[in-house]
Amino acid sequence: MIKHEIIACERCGKRMECKANSYTKCDCNNVQLTLNEVQYISENYDGCMCADCLRALQIEYRETLGIA
Repeated sequence: MIKHEIIACERCGKRMECKANSYTKCDCNNVQLTLNEVQYISENYDGCMCADCLRALQIEYRETLGIA
């Protein structure tokens, strides 16, 4: 069994299991982001984030466009 790194979400600090070497099994893979949403997030954050934060930032981005 492959061990994954336990890290803190860059945005909220929640501890999570990073599965970057098994991306399809990673929690963040459950959030479908558009290229523009990924760019919006990457302009403000560099590290890994939990799915809850990714969803929140997706909503935030859509609200800035008035499409939420």
